[in-house]
Amino acid sequence: MSEQPSEPLDFEQALKELESLVERMEQGELSLEDSLKSFERGIALTRHCQQSLREAEQKVEILTSKDGDSRVEPFRPDEQSG
Repeated sequence: MSEQPSEPLDFEQALKELESLVERMEQGELSLEDSLKSFERGIALTRHCQQSLREAEQKVEILTSKDGDSRVEPFRPDEQSG
């Protein structure tokens, strides 16, 4: 069973912990048991990050909808003509 944090992690904290886990696992120095625990924690963190991203996407869709039109427009960063 995985340990549940006492306070919910925000996206950035979860991502940072996930990156740290991956780095330790890539070094190949963990025991099999520790590797499995790290993998299980990594899966939980990945799911948490995916859920956070889905929620953020939904908020953006709501904020960008016009007059109840739920049409989603593609993101185009810094498009400039000229």
